[in-house]
Amino acid sequence: MTSISVLLVDDEPLARAGLSAILAAQPGIEVVGEAADGIAVVPLIKQLRPTVVAMDVRMPLMDGIETTRVILRELPDPPKILIITTFEHDDYVYRALRAGADGFLLKRARPAEIANAVRTVAEGNSLLYPAAVRTLAMGHANPASRAALDRAALTDREHTVLRHMTRGLSNAEIASRMYLGAETIKSHVSAILTKLGVRDRTQAVILAYESGFVGVDTPVGE
Repeated sequence: MTSISVLLVDDEPLARAGLSAILAAQPGIEVVGEAADGIAVVPLIKQLRPTVVAMDVRMPLMDGIETTRVILRELPDPPKILIITTFEHDDYVYRALRAGADGFLLKRARPAEIANAVRTVAEGNSLLYPAAVRTLAMGHANPASRAALDRAALTDREHTVLRHMTRGLSNAEIASRMYLGAETIKSHVSAILTKLGVRDRTQAVILAYESGFVGVDTPVGE
């Protein structure tokens, strides 16, 4: 098994120590470095090459939002970015996801949930809490997102896959719901990302909510 390397970024030493202890006890996960603020992150990524950066969203000098932007702008092969937050409905979280973070994790999460979060984003999946993202996105309606969705001209099946993605379902779970193979769903997801012009599932889900494509009571067709 390939080890997942993690860089922890949090201005609270106790928070870093707690996360480090939790992750160090997990098989296949290794904490390779720590930082107290976002300004130190890019040099550390270049030095340590972590798989995942687990980063607090609120820090005094450079917060998780700006650090996410810098990572994605300056590094050609960036690590996955997992935002750590106290409150799931914090607008900072939404802005970090919009900037390109792969998901977010609550500080009060149990050890098993923290380990699962790291593994989820390391595998290339998004880690979203659909209800929280929906609540956050409702205040960020974006005509540009609506236009991007219209231009994408998704097929009916791609529309259905996208709706399932907004519920936080994995490819395997979507395949089960739609009675299709996992590889078929993977192909549909790839086509959706390409057509929408977004880098990952997180950005596709945010666009779906901002555009009004899905709302609180939107049904998901099979």
